[in-house]
Amino acid sequence: MVGQGERAGVAKLKADALSAPDKDSAGVRLMSLEQTQVRLASCHSSPFPSFARAATSTAMSTTFQLDTSTSRSHPTPQPMRRLTVPAIRDRKQDGVTTEPIVVLTAYTARQAQLLDPHCDVLLVGDSLGQVIYGLDSTIPVTLDMMANHAAAVVRGSYHSVVVVDMPFGAYEASPEKAFESASYLMKFSGAAAVKLEGGEAMADTVSFLVQRGIPVVGHVGLTPQAVNVLGGYRARGRSEAGAKKIVADAVALDEAGAFAIVVEGVVEPIAVDVTKAVSCPTIGIGASAQCDGQVLVTEDMLGMFERVPRFVKRYGDIAEVIAETAKKYAEEVRARTFPGEEQTYQPK
Repeated sequence: MVGQGERAGVAKLKADALSAPDKDSAGVRLMSLEQTQVRLASCHSSPFPSFARAATSTAMSTTFQLDTSTSRSHPTPQPMRRLTVPAIRDRKQDGVTTEPIVVLTAYTARQAQLLDPHCDVLLVGDSLGQVIYGLDSTIPVTLDMMANHAAAVVRGSYHSVVVVDMPFGAYEASPEKAFESASYLMKFSGAAAVKLEGGEAMADTVSFLVQRGIPVVGHVGLTPQAVNVLGGYRARGRSEAGAKKIVADAVALDEAGAFAIVVEGVVEPIAVDVTKAVSCPTIGIGASAQCDGQVLVTEDMLGMFERVPRFVKRYGDIAEVIAETAKKYAEEVRARTFPGEEQTYQPK
């Protein structure tokens, strides 16, 4: 039941709405009034009023798509069910993956929208530090950077599993620190899983996260966050000791509960050995076609940069397209041929 004081408040709102100077504003006020009445009723009928108020105060939607005519994001019916972490993990059965896992990086909603129909996983990589922000390495990337970009990717996708990188300094200190960072990323962005770098040293952290409901992708071999220790971005596993450590790192992460492991920048036989040694899927980048899936930085694959790592295959030359398009625009502006009649408003 709605109390007497609340009834009086509702009556006043109704009177104010009906006295609005125009019909449109009156209609909007009455609509708001009706929503208020529904919420008040639900709050008083619930044994937990505070929870009822929270549940009715915001309309929730997990699926947002960009309207390409306006560049705005709107809730839409979900065209298909999003892939899940267990579905990705189960691609590998008895050591065999019959359908390789397709992964690309994504950092924005529109980019996610274009990549999503073709991918199984969208990785919001800390490589955004270099690709988006022009940083020298991934070391300066912050938790808030990752959270904001991951949220955009989730909004722009409906099919792929969205995985977000844990940035340097957000998880290494302790499993508890890792949980704090990972839970923040997932709650803020809606991502399904996190990825962290490191092998045996991070196994306890991976186990800690998985046991508390946070799916984890591991990362072995060339780990860019450790560039200052590694001394550069050279391929790993060329020595016997180095090769054994990479395999041991992967096995430790697999046993700790990682549902997939990125294998980056290792000599090919080591990537094959790792793939055979672990029960979860391996995602190669500069590794081997025999891995259970592949990932590339999307901007590298599209040809946004002239200089890319050896393991990148350029499938396009988007940099040339952008440069030529900008050149044509600049020429038309300087020649005063843009805007033309089609792009201007004329008197009727």
